[in-house]
Amino acid sequence: MTDEYYMNIALELANSVKGQTTPNPPVGAVIVKDGCIIGIGAHLKSGGAHAEVLAVEMAGKEANGATIYVTLEPCSHFGKTPPCTDMLIHHSIKRVVIATVDQHHQVSGNGIKNLQAAGIEVVQGILKEKADQLYEHFFCFITKMLPYITLKVAMTMDGKIATRNGDSKWITSEAAREDVHFYRHQHDAILVGIGTILADNPKLTTRLTNGRNPLRMILDTHLRTPLDANIVIDNQAPTWIFVNNQVPKKRIALYESHANVEVIQLNSSKVDIKEVLKYVGNRDVMSIFVEGGAAIHGSFLQTGYFNEYICYIAPKLLGGEDAKTPITGAGVAYMTDAVSLEITTVTKVGEDIKVIARKEGE
Repeated sequence: MTDEYYMNIALELANSVKGQTTPNPPVGAVIVKDGCIIGIGAHLKSGGAHAEVLAVEMAGKEANGATIYVTLEPCSHFGKTPPCTDMLIHHSIKRVVIATVDQHHQVSGNGIKNLQAAGIEVVQGILKEKADQLYEHFFCFITKMLPYITLKVAMTMDGKIATRNGDSKWITSEAAREDVHFYRHQHDAILVGIGTILADNPKLTTRLTNGRNPLRMILDTHLRTPLDANIVIDNQAPTWIFVNNQVPKKRIALYESHANVEVIQLNSSKVDIKEVLKYVGNRDVMSIFVEGGAAIHGSFLQTGYFNEYICYIAPKLLGGEDAKTPITGAGVAYMTDAVSLEITTVTKVGEDIKVIARKEGE
């Protein structure tokens, strides 16, 4: 078997825990000796054993002289757990194959140097492109101290997200809606505006078998969220409501009497996207899935604070100048001011088309 074969297994292990390890990255490891897999591991949660440790524990004494395949450069510093490089050296691992280098300033090549200094053969860059895609959220977070932002919209072929009367159920197919829940599962938080809460009273949970519910973030300048809204009373996931500096403390207390609700009062008369993102970054929120509505998407577009845009396009036409569009706000005056995107994938999901694009330069 090739290095690529075993690294693919390690990447599958890492992908299986994506979304549950924040603020740590999801890592997979596979130990091979004499053509046989003798140990596997995946980092399950922050503060828990790293993937390399779990794989070595499974391999036991057979780890001596073996090859380990790791999706991310092993750590070389003391954090919540000891350095994985020291552990690999101690167990006489002969060869370490790494998909991509850790961009964290405390690692960033130091793990590789420590292993090589101990006489261990290190191979880098096996399936690097796949690994870099896996670590988009983590690398963005540790280099910018801001969460990775994914904007998601569902629209008709003529660019509408609702009829002139506001009816939007359902634009896309059940398969597309299930696909959205997969993204919720893999992001730390889901974000909507007060308009979505008032119109739909959503739960903003993940309806997948064994799915993980993300943190729910609501941008609600004047705290108009109903006290009986699902996101307030259902206790399915933590809810953070961002409000301005003019909301009375007594009103805030009504919401915070619910164990899962935290009202975060910002320092200005408006809820500023930049201030929100800095706040959540400082609280180790590594990725946010923005589901709208149109005004919220307009705010993210105007500020430029987003990394990825996912658009589900349904084979339907609504027409009408009063039908709702995915992004509102002032918009740009000239085509030269348009935000340029790079389309990375186009796939069919059920009856719909899913287009994924990233901002150029991201």
